[in-house]
Amino acid sequence: MKRIVVMVTLFLLVICQPAQAVNIQGLQALLKQQEMRLHARIGMSIVDAQGQPVFGYRQHDRFPLTSTFKVLACAALLDSLHQKAGSLEEKLTLQPGALLDYSPVTRDYLPPAAISLGTLCKAAVSYSDNTAANRILTYLGGPDAVTRFMRANGDQLTRLDRTEPTLNEARPGDVRDTTTPESMTVALHTLLATSLLTPPHRETLHGWMRDDKVADALLRAALPSGWDIADKTGAGGNGSRAIIAAVTPPEEPPFYLAIYITQTGASMKQADSAIASIGRHLFR
Repeated sequence: MKRIVVMVTLFLLVICQPAQAVNIQGLQALLKQQEMRLHARIGMSIVDAQGQPVFGYRQHDRFPLTSTFKVLACAALLDSLHQKAGSLEEKLTLQPGALLDYSPVTRDYLPPAAISLGTLCKAAVSYSDNTAANRILTYLGGPDAVTRFMRANGDQLTRLDRTEPTLNEARPGDVRDTTTPESMTVALHTLLATSLLTPPHRETLHGWMRDDKVADALLRAALPSGWDIADKTGAGGNGSRAIIAAVTPPEEPPFYLAIYITQTGASMKQADSAIASIGRHLFR
C-alpha cells in the first residue's frame, strides 16, 4: 500500500509508491547543499496523514512566518465565525489609507464599496493580498488573536506580533512573527484534517490554498501529474522565502510539509528554484 513511513534503520522516507523512496540522508544532504548554494538557513518538516512527524531538518528552529501566517489568520476567522454563528458573507469596509502596495484584490474595494469576509480571506490566502490580511487581523482583534488561537489549539511556539508589512522584517534572532517548520506542519494538519474547524470551513480553507495564484514556481513546478496541492507561500527580509502545503498523491491520503528559507542574499528566483528542487527530490 502506498503510504508515508519512516524506517530509521534503513534511513528511508517512503512516500506514495513502494518503488518510490526518498532516502532521508539524501534529502538531508540536498537541504545542506541548498543551504550552501544560497548561503542560507533552511528548515523543513513533513507530517503524515495522521499528523505524525516523519521528516525534519532544523524542524525545531524558528523561522519568519512571512505570509504563511495568512492561513492561520483565516483559520482563526473561520473558527470565530463558527463560535458566534457568523457568516463569511458579512461585509466590511476598507480605509483608503490602509491600502498597502501589494493589494491585487482589495484595491478594487475602496469605499464606498464593501468587501465580504470570504472575499478578504480568499484575497489573503489565494493572492497573498496584504491589505486583506491586515483587515482580517483588525476584525479578529489584532495579531495576538492569531497567537491565542494557536495556543488554544496546542501550538506553543507559533506567534504573530505585527501586521503587514513590518511582520516580514525577519531580523536574525528576532522571535516575533515566527514559527518552526514542525509546528507549522502539525498545525496545517490540525486545520485541514481534524475536527477543529467544521467540515465546510475545512473545505473552504483548503480551497483557498488549492487556488493559490502565486506559487507556480515553487513546489507546483515539481508536482507530478495527477497529484493535488494546496499551498501558501511567503517572502520577507533577509531573503526569507517560505511555503506550506498539503500534498495529495493519486488515490492516497495527503501529507503536509513546510519549507522555510532565511538569512540569505539569494534572490527570490533562486530561493524558488531551491524549493522546486526539493520538491522534485521529494515527489519523484
